[in-house]
Amino acid sequence: MSLRVAVQMDPIESINIDGDSTFAMMLEAQKRGHKLWHYHVRHLSLRAGRVVAWAHPVELRREKGNHFTFGEPVELDLGQDVDVVLMRQDPPFDMAYITATHILEHIHPKTLVVNDPAQVRNAPEKLFVTHFPELMPETLITTNMAEIGKFRAKHGDIIVKPLFGNGGAGVFHLRPEDPNLGALMEMFTEKSREPVMVQQYLPAVRQGDKRVILINGEVLGAINRVPAAGEARSNMHVGGRPEKTELTDREREICARIGPELRDRGLIFVGIDVIGGYLTEINVTSPTGLQELARFDGIQLERNIWDVIEAKRA
Repeated sequence: MSLRVAVQMDPIESINIDGDSTFAMMLEAQKRGHKLWHYHVRHLSLRAGRVVAWAHPVELRREKGNHFTFGEPVELDLGQDVDVVLMRQDPPFDMAYITATHILEHIHPKTLVVNDPAQVRNAPEKLFVTHFPELMPETLITTNMAEIGKFRAKHGDIIVKPLFGNGGAGVFHLRPEDPNLGALMEMFTEKSREPVMVQQYLPAVRQGDKRVILINGEVLGAINRVPAAGEARSNMHVGGRPEKTELTDREREICARIGPELRDRGLIFVGIDVIGGYLTEINVTSPTGLQELARFDGIQLERNIWDVIEAKRA
């Protein structure tokens, strides 16, 4: 089967080819004989009921500094000219992101959008996870300082983070003696009207924040991300160190609980975050971790992703 695939992502010239999961997915698609186009979300339009994008045909190679070649840009009708759209631009999950899901919803599922755009819109990382409270650390979502004060009085050590942030940006660890909660909330409310997420701090994060990858609802691999010294965040672009890991019985229990829901929602590629046996996020917008997992375990889950996509197109 040869598919026509349009990839909606950030500028390809700036990616790290040794870590970018979209690059791995595109290389596997190319290996299978699928035709690839690349476009940025700013080149996506809805015009008279048609979803169009100015896109470059692209060929890839694993060669630093020379990892892609563009052809001449063309206007693609995403509802007619392609079989699959990979929605892989990075968050933040803001109104621009939400608008893109509304536009792509016009073509799905006739053109298969991965992940399903309506479900991406309905399952933002830090809100979707709250549908599984029995799997989470105790969590509060609010702008109410009195509620935050009560939560802090109960737990002492807390994490405060923006509800629609990404990559660890704006995540704060406040110890019981820290006097900065009021100033921090002033900063959040000046920047946005959105609530914040407040969670009890999990000391187990010092042993790592595990990224578990599920494909079509099935758990297929995991890596551990250990925070740098003096850092509360485990995200790799702020110094987190990836490590080989094994899944615990508790982590398999979490995956068995959420897997059917992911599959029913058409969320093909998902990465969940687990700290000390607690589910903290369900990442559906642009999950990562494929290349790190391949380095540690020799597993190339991009193959599994394309097996699922090809089966759905067939």
